[in-house]
Amino acid sequence: QVRLVESGGGLVQAGGSLRLSCEATGRTFHNNAMAWFRQVAGKERMFVAAINWNAASTLYADSVKGRFTISREHAKNAVYLQMNSLKPEDAAVYYCAAATPIGGIYSNTNDYYYWGQGTQVTVSS
Repeated sequence: QVRLVESGGGLVQAGGSLRLSCEATGRTFHNNAMAWFRQVAGKERMFVAAINWNAASTLYADSVKGRFTISREHAKNAVYLQMNSLKPEDAAVYYCAAATPIGGIYSNTNDYYYWGQGTQVTVSS
């Protein structure tokens, strides 16, 4: 079965950094967009960052632009999220997602088919 497994979450002080990883198994996503979303309990899952199939294009939510960087490594079937200058409002469960269309780049949850189980990021003030 297709699995996306996130790792790297944890507790960090405001202003600190974390690097999230997402490794996919069961199929490759070499031709597909991948993304990161986050969700706080009781709220909607929100877009964070996306990357297209060859990493030529990226998208970022305004709230993280300049602080977060998305990247991918096809040899490991993985996508990463480098999170710098973390703020308390960044605290959430972070989810990795993979799209099914060939090519493209998307920022809506509806455009992604495969999802990881999430990794918790907690930021203390």
